[in-house]
Amino acid sequence: MSDLPERDDLPLDDEGLIRLQKLLALAGIASRRGSEILMLNGSVEVNGEVVTRLGTKVDPGKDVVRVDGKRLPPISGKVYLVLNKPRGVVSTMSDPEGRRNLSDLVADRPERLFHVGRLDTDTEGLIILTNDGDFAHRLAHPSYEVDKTYVAEVKGEIFPNVRKRLLAGVTLEDGPVTVTKARIMETRKDKSIIELVIHEGRNRIVRRLLDHVGHPVTRLTRTRIGPVRLGTMKPGDMRDLSREELGELLDNTEL
Repeated sequence: MSDLPERDDLPLDDEGLIRLQKLLALAGIASRRGSEILMLNGSVEVNGEVVTRLGTKVDPGKDVVRVDGKRLPPISGKVYLVLNKPRGVVSTMSDPEGRRNLSDLVADRPERLFHVGRLDTDTEGLIILTNDGDFAHRLAHPSYEVDKTYVAEVKGEIFPNVRKRLLAGVTLEDGPVTVTKARIMETRKDKSIIELVIHEGRNRIVRRLLDHVGHPVTRLTRTRIGPVRLGTMKPGDMRDLSREELGELLDNTEL
């Protein structure tokens, strides 16, 4: 479950505001007294301004609150989920061919969810689901350059010159691809494992990229989106984004 309280659970006044130290305490930042100390020490900002007055009230759904520089996400009715998509699941919320899709994995959720970006049917790993349209649009847009990390098992032995070639930039039929990082994790004569970090989401981009340099992909997993890591999640597992993850993604997408 998320470590953020629901808006309906907050003791708001008639104007929809709450005392800042109470909000911090309910969000689990510190105790009520500890939150007051953070404010008095100048560790809390609201909309870019340091706030030390203990009577300050904020709108928990609109005001941008930071503690020691870290964003406290707005409290609203929006949901932000991370799913480890299994192989064989189509990255859509419905499928005219009747194939297993994302809606089958979130059938028990009451919200109308949609996915941020896509993964190939044969690719497993992290995908974010939300009912926040602005967040989804920005997170999927390449101009915000949210890094995505993939681990690929490929055919053949990968040599260091291939890594250098990837980092130097590869141009595909639909334009150049920038690889932020490339790490050879394992290499043998018949197969290798390589980790790539890119921020693009073009169709089958990782598979096409590695095929272009002579190493067709046999298995592909997205292990990270920005600060969100796959960790110990198993295929089909789903969880809420943590406060820290969501706060960083909101900053990354300038929301």
